[in-house]
Amino acid sequence: MELLPLVCLCLLTWSGTTFADGNDPGVIRVVVFEDDDAVLPCSFGSVNIEHQVFDWKKDGQEVFIYDNGHTYGNGKSGQDKQFEGRVEHFPNLLKSGNASIVIRPAKLADSGSYTCISVQNGVSTTRSRIELIVDPVLIEGRPLILAAAPEPYVTILDQTNDRALLQCEVRGIFLKPEVEWQDSSGNILPAEEPQVSERGGRYSLQTTVTKTDRYRCVVTQEEINHQVHSETFVFMNGAAPKPRIKTINETKDWVLLQCEVQGAFPKPEVQWQDSSGNILPAEEPQVSERGGRYDITLQTTVTETDTYRCVATQEEINHQTFDEALVRVYVSECKTGWIVRTSLGILLIVVCVLTVLKANGCFNCNKDPPTKTRVPTEDSSHSEQQLDQGS
Repeated sequence: MELLPLVCLCLLTWSGTTFADGNDPGVIRVVVFEDDDAVLPCSFGSVNIEHQVFDWKKDGQEVFIYDNGHTYGNGKSGQDKQFEGRVEHFPNLLKSGNASIVIRPAKLADSGSYTCISVQNGVSTTRSRIELIVDPVLIEGRPLILAAAPEPYVTILDQTNDRALLQCEVRGIFLKPEVEWQDSSGNILPAEEPQVSERGGRYSLQTTVTKTDRYRCVVTQEEINHQVHSETFVFMNGAAPKPRIKTINETKDWVLLQCEVQGAFPKPEVQWQDSSGNILPAEEPQVSERGGRYDITLQTTVTETDTYRCVATQEEINHQTFDEALVRVYVSECKTGWIVRTSLGILLIVVCVLTVLKANGCFNCNKDPPTKTRVPTEDSSHSEQQLDQGS
């Protein structure tokens, strides 16, 4: 560990240093070979910085931070994935004001501008500026691989409600590539003029997109038949907002409901459901498009009291939202009166029938029959007189 300051000093002497005017610390140019250790120097003078804060950044990326003993992976989060597990500081040198870091092993994509910043009482001060150049190691038998472009670095520079500015950066290239942006369908997107930096072999290309989609930056080197790409997903605020449910019309027996989804992209699927999740029959949806966004209206008629839900689904972006409302459908008074009157009428008829049957003696059919009374006639009286005389 004691040799590190000497190694650092030798490295700086070999690489060269450029100083600026005023309080600017100037730019230190550090050149290392791929897979070697890259030491980036930063000094606070002779001040003990064990209980202070210093932060290393690279072109907006978070490289390393030291905060009163805490670092990335040790109580701090937010480090750029490119540097995870590859950046260390020198704990034994903090007492002497040394805030240098080492990147191991150095990769071609590590080439770029680094800044060491101290933070004290809310005030940030630039302590050093480093221009790191990582040269490829040309090994016999592998020149094409080492000359090939690494995976590009994709970032979202700016985003509003209706657009996003994307940047694709290719670093450490020594064979000029062709760089282009594509959408998920492979369509080439219009882009600004590419920015080329000869120092460190850096190329960057920006494009503006207005739709939720997966975008790809493609880097092609035809000379060596090499192609590589990186992707990013842009989620615009055009994702379907919560639907709105309205009651359009209602009678004593049914209610007409309307669901509205506005400003959605991609085009959502809209459905009506009851409280059991059953999909309800609905009219043909009304769809309109404006500026790449969709407005959808869907109506359905319900006849029962229940909680009804309008669901909007966008499978392309794995997004679903819904609104629900309790709808009461009252049975009409007319229908209730008809049922009551019909029931009373049937009951009255039954009572009348039973009364008639009883009056006709139907209910005595199981009793003994009545005694018959003989009515005398003239012939029978004459016969009886003859019998009396004979006796």
